[in-house]
Amino acid sequence: MSSPVTLDRRQGPYGEVVLRRRDEHFEIIANGTFLMDTSDGRSERLLVDAAYLALDPPPGGPLPSVLIGGLGVGFSLAHAAADPRWGRIAVVEREQAIIDWHRAGPLSAISGPALADPRNVILHTDLVAYVHDSSDTYDALCLDIDNGPDWTVTEDNQNLYSAPGLAACARRLNPGGILAVWSARPSADFEASLRNAGFSGVRTEEIPVARGVPDVVHLAVRPG
Repeated sequence: MSSPVTLDRRQGPYGEVVLRRRDEHFEIIANGTFLMDTSDGRSERLLVDAAYLALDPPPGGPLPSVLIGGLGVGFSLAHAAADPRWGRIAVVEREQAIIDWHRAGPLSAISGPALADPRNVILHTDLVAYVHDSSDTYDALCLDIDNGPDWTVTEDNQNLYSAPGLAACARRLNPGGILAVWSARPSADFEASLRNAGFSGVRTEEIPVARGVPDVVHLAVRPG
């Protein structure tokens, strides 16, 4: 594996974000912390698929809506947009640099068709603020803005996994809606927090990785 080549480096309101290329893959680094790369994508795709399967919408009904928290390298958005079973697809991304890399940069190869899909809208805002302040509701929230509830990119993100943050997530969900949260490792404490916040059907699905502890998706249902 070769050394990474920095393609862009931006200083934003939340710190530094960097886009790097390593061989044929791209990497996003935030404040020196590796976030994700384009080498696989199974975790990001499972995040979306697990939410849909848990939602289990009735045939012939309205197409369910989904909010994707974090544009990242675009795998979750591209996967949702490639599935005609989803209706409205909103993506919240707070880093203008990441949005630019997708709209007119190297990551457009992944997300280009999805960004052109009329079902999709990108919301340039902070996810934590959005879930607290917005009145929008969705059938599924697919959140992937950190390395997990126990390993956040910035200190402010910890609010998302707190009791007030989970209550705000529940308000953004329609009754029976699904909260799906990606994590680099399982978190029993986060499962307990979900139950304490009133979610039901709390469970964790594992995604095997080449080395180490499996990635996971934490799933929970807002009761009807």
